[in-house]
Amino acid sequence: MLVQGRSSHRLPRSRHFPTPDLLEKPYYVTSPIFYVNAAPHIGHLYTLVLTDVFKRFHALKGKKAILCTGTDEHGMKIQQASQKAGQDIRAFCDENYRSFEVLAKRADIQYDHFIRTSEPDHRFAVQHFWLMLQERGYIYASKHEGWYSVSDETFYPPSSIHLALDPSTGRKFAASRETGKEVEWTSEVNYHFRLSSLRDRLLQFYADHPDFVQPSTRMQDVVQQVTAGLSDLSVSRPKERLSWGIPVPDDPSQTIYVWLDALINYLTKANYPFQIPGREHAAGWPADVHVIGKDIVRFHCIYWPAFLLALDLPLPKQIMTHAHWTLNHEKMSKSTGNVVNPFFALDRFGSDTMRFYLIRDGGIKDDRDYDNAYIIDRYKTLQGSLGNLVTRVVRGKGWNVRRAVELGCFDDSPHGQKHLETLKYLPTAVDAWMAQLQPGSALGDILEVVNQTNQYMQHASPWNFGAPTDKHGRPKAFKFLDLGRLDPIIYACAESIRICAILLQPVMPERMKHVLDLLGVDERRRMIGDATVGADREYGIPMVDVGVGRSGVVFPPLTSDF
Repeated sequence: MLVQGRSSHRLPRSRHFPTPDLLEKPYYVTSPIFYVNAAPHIGHLYTLVLTDVFKRFHALKGKKAILCTGTDEHGMKIQQASQKAGQDIRAFCDENYRSFEVLAKRADIQYDHFIRTSEPDHRFAVQHFWLMLQERGYIYASKHEGWYSVSDETFYPPSSIHLALDPSTGRKFAASRETGKEVEWTSEVNYHFRLSSLRDRLLQFYADHPDFVQPSTRMQDVVQQVTAGLSDLSVSRPKERLSWGIPVPDDPSQTIYVWLDALINYLTKANYPFQIPGREHAAGWPADVHVIGKDIVRFHCIYWPAFLLALDLPLPKQIMTHAHWTLNHEKMSKSTGNVVNPFFALDRFGSDTMRFYLIRDGGIKDDRDYDNAYIIDRYKTLQGSLGNLVTRVVRGKGWNVRRAVELGCFDDSPHGQKHLETLKYLPTAVDAWMAQLQPGSALGDILEVVNQTNQYMQHASPWNFGAPTDKHGRPKAFKFLDLGRLDPIIYACAESIRICAILLQPVMPERMKHVLDLLGVDERRRMIGDATVGADREYGIPMVDVGVGRSGVVFPPLTSDF
């Protein structure tokens, strides 16, 4: 019975989220594989965090989810980098790939596959793919002349080249208009892929799948490029020029083009070409989403679909192309020292803080500027919003969270009902944003509910209906508790925290684990399906010490503000 309170709405109990269907195609998300010629930068970390957020979200929906990342270890730039370092090329790759593997682990990336293109299983997959293209008549030998960029590992047509100037030396050089990287004129006999023959099939595929490339502006760019016409693609280099790579199966004098080699990595870890008949999708292919930077759109959104169409293989469902990070509003560049070391950032701010910042501020359509001051500002906002809300609720001296949850009644005041409707809609809104590959917008909606909950709590003022206590938790004076008003307010706030924390797990897994532990939410009740009002009536007793003062807070103070 409620004591001296208004009637409140009792909410129904909810079921657990279903377990994954083992015969269902797993959710398969990939990052690009990263060149080992240089150390990781903040852009690599951003891409990895995006893929991990998608993977974790779908795993929390009860699906088997697979994340594939790794390193691209072949090509001219790797060959030249090892020579410059004075190292054997195999030893160079064996040493440098580790920094990317360490970065993924430091950032709590739950990858299932870390592929290296120098591994035997990948070599087999690439050579098999080549032979299938050759068998279908898509490969032919021809002399090739054009502007080649070692940095981009691709040929550019004359229309894409301009004369550039190095401001530090005054040297003029031919460069790609698209990337600004230096090119050199190359003439050689090699193998070509009949890309031009697939123009109409590509355009039809784009028309049938208008959301294939995200955001839509880049989809439009891809369609325009293909509509304008496609030239056949050089897909090998003479061995005397490029010895480090996968040999053409029946012609060891030629090395397979690094981008054909690299793109097939997504198939390699999906068991290509050894898929079991009737269970071809068991390892995840086709990929649900490739996450890439905007600088490699052409390779992933034109060349890769063309290669797959040539063999009548399923195409990835979507390709998410994100923008870049700038520093001081200038393009990051190793040569000028205008770069951000992701390891330093992780050391200073921690994994969850960096993950939150990258998703919160990272650009999908437009570039964003990186600044430590922004990270500190976002962190302090978290402290004052979610951190403050959690502390007020779980450390409240005048109420009992477990009692409020067990009663399961929501505040039926106008403010309470408005908050209830917002909270009910939140999981649907988050799911919709994630389906549109916009985790930043999903995060924004969750944070807005956190802010609204703080406002609701301030307006409802539960401390006016509880028993005031001293610093030891002892009642200061006798007071008749108005539980009928107090418990529904606390329940509304506790449910807001629980639901928001569940939905925030893909972005901040460790911090949200702490929040849910503070609420006493069973580890089996932290799925997306549990993120609905009234779904869990068993929590309310903390699993960890709630702490005192700064001890045990969700977002502790930073060591410095600069």
